[in-house]
Amino acid sequence: MPQQIIKKEKYQYDVFLSHASEDKDDVARPLAILLQDRGLRVWYDEFELRIGDNLVSKLNAGTNESRFGIIILSDSFFEKRWTNHELNMLELLWVTEDRMLFPVWHNIGEEEIRAYRASLANIIGRRTEALAIEDIAAEIHEVILAFYAEEQVTGSDEA
Repeated sequence: MPQQIIKKEKYQYDVFLSHASEDKDDVARPLAILLQDRGLRVWYDEFELRIGDNLVSKLNAGTNESRFGIIILSDSFFEKRWTNHELNMLELLWVTEDRMLFPVWHNIGEEEIRAYRASLANIIGRRTEALAIEDIAAEIHEVILAFYAEEQVTGSDEA
């Protein structure tokens, strides 16, 4: 049953979902749909990209207009230029604007993540080998709801 999210005027999307195309069927699409079904506004390539779109422009707008970032980390993710670009954008916003990142580790371990980018291994994530996508979606949704509720209480738009 969808739960309504408190709409924030500052951001067009609640989450930007970054993934490698190889992880689309197993993780990205099911996660995007589950989050959308829970009432979140999800920037996901299949929801947003249309024929004729400028890919770089759409990716930049998607990351900038999303309050949170989900990164599906896998060997395929680390091999792609596009995912690297998205990750750079999300990390910049994480550092400069205190945006929250939700790492999802897909068939990859801490050693590989540390070798690629050590800072990513220091963010608590969830492993697809340990949890069902439904459980990961539920936890992300819960954290976002709690964040928005706290933001409402404190009156902070910049949290």
